Amino acid sequence: MMTKKLSLISASLFALSIGFYPSTSQAAWPQSVSGQQLPSLAPMLEKVAPGVVSISVEGTHTQRLQRRQVPEMFRPFIGRGDQVREQPFKGLGSGVIIDAEEGYILTNHHVVNNADEIKISLSDGRQFTAKMIGSDPESDVALLQVEADNLTEVKKADSDELRVGDFTVAIGNPFGLGQTVTSGIVSALGRTGLNTDNYENFIQTDAAINSGNSGGALVNLKGELIGINTAIIGPNGGNVGIGFAIPINMADSLVNQILEFGEVRRGVLGIQGLPLTPELAKKFGLDTKHGAFVNQVMPDSAAEAAGLEAGDIIVKVDGRAIKTFSDLRAKIATMGAGTNVKLEVIRDGRTKKFKVKLKDKSSESVLARVIHPALSGAKLKDNSGKVKGVSVSDIERRSPAMQVGLEDGDVIIGVDRTRVKSLKELRAYLKENEGMSALRIKREDSVLYLILN
Repeated sequence: MMTKKLSLISASLFALSIGFYPSTSQAAWPQSVSGQQLPSLAPMLEKVAPGVVSISVEGTHTQRLQRRQVPEMFRPFIGRGDQVREQPFKGLGSGVIIDAEEGYILTNHHVVNNADEIKISLSDGRQFTAKMIGSDPESDVALLQVEADNLTEVKKADSDELRVGDFTVAIGNPFGLGQTVTSGIVSALGRTGLNTDNYENFIQTDAAINSGNSGGALVNLKGELIGINTAIIGPNGGNVGIGFAIPINMADSLVNQILEFGEVRRGVLGIQGLPLTPELAKKFGLDTKHGAFVNQVMPDSAAEAAGLEAGDIIVKVDGRAIKTFSDLRAKIATMGAGTNVKLEVIRDGRTKKFKVKLKDKSSESVLARVIHPALSGAKLKDNSGKVKGVSVSDIERRSPAMQVGLEDGDVIIGVDRTRVKSLKELRAYLKENEGMSALRIKREDSVLYLILN
């Protein structure tokens, strides 16, 4: 009897310690146990859960084996053209309604990538077909839209205010079971390194996240959206208490760019750098343990124009502390080109402040349909090889780009009789010259023209 009484007292103290206080409406609380009330997340979830949706997708993966990738001795056995294999797929995920009036739903890029059909299921049983507004593979964010009335949106929090130890609640559709809720805490902030090619600044949580939770909501105890559940670390694909979410501030910045431009227009600072290690800090006589060490300022960059120098240590962006160079990279990459940024820098032991206007990172891949409708379904970026131009990759099946005749590995080197050496030049030419155009293409060792109508 004594043990039971002590456990009830402990439960009450725990409830008070995490901030659950009795509301004015006693009906919102569960029934008391031995005269003592217990906390519940139910009132908050009843308001928030309708704003989290289940997503089902169908599509076809296209695998293209290019002739030039096959050893010459085997080419006679595969015919003259490239070999294309198509394999249908189905997938499940989650999403969060962020604008009820416009029907905007935020999810992960990998949930809807290559999908031909996207179905949205609401908690009230309604189903809708969604259209893709835009996505950003490098940060794994996608924006969908549905035409529906009486939607519930999830209010956003300021994810920059999160602290390790804050309580979290994950809502999603794991394994297709239907809407499921789990809880935990913020285990760490600013996690990077899951994919070095992407822009990462993850919230780490021990709230159970499993397959199908991707794109779902991570909320605080007020029911405010703090992140989009994205990835887990698990030896067998299951939850082991290490899950990751994209901070909502980061995702929101990307969504605003997609809505305004139809693409993510990344800002670029124009530096190369390293994390500030204890050894490096000691060499420079610094007390700080966090920051981004600048080892090179690129010529004609935003950083050079602002006055940054090699050897500077960037410690704050817009008043927010920077822990590592990856942290800085992710924050800058989610800010749009032309954004004015305030940097706090340590130079020669003194703190200096700079105002920087970010330049456009034109070498980043963009939505090809923004450049020309006939290029939709292809990924374009500045070619990094010897031939200056625009490289073509990841062509979607039955897309306008495939119908035009573009192939993976093509390099656009001109339009009509004008030489183009970059995405910026290609966009400028097509914008000024509407109507039919002829793309000059470098394909393996030959040059050909493809017509855009």
